[in-house]
Amino acid sequence: MKISEVKIRKVEGKERFKAWATITFDDSFRIHGLKVIEGENGLFVAMPSRKLPNGEFIDTAYPLNQELREIIQKKILAEYNEEHNNLKTPSLEESDEESNEESNNAG
Repeated sequence: MKISEVKIRKVEGKERFKAWATITFDDSFRIHGLKVIEGENGLFVAMPSRKLPNGEFIDTAYPLNQELREIIQKKILAEYNEEHNNLKTPSLEESDEESNEESNNAG
């Protein structure tokens, strides 16, 4: 399985939550909702999750082994750092257009 694309959308005004990430595998399978978070030991990637009725959070998509988790994290953080260093932040309008385009291509 090859990571064919990583997209980063920076988040402004949040202390620890730095960006949303979308990752595509083999130009065939896309996962939205990954988060770049500033932790006590630096940046890390949190998997997409949802809140259960009891208030607990559960990951909705996640790697089944540590090796793939590290590959995903490395690729997403590299893209985040590259964009951060280039000070490239997509506007809300560009993000909305991208979301609409992805929705249209999903069907």
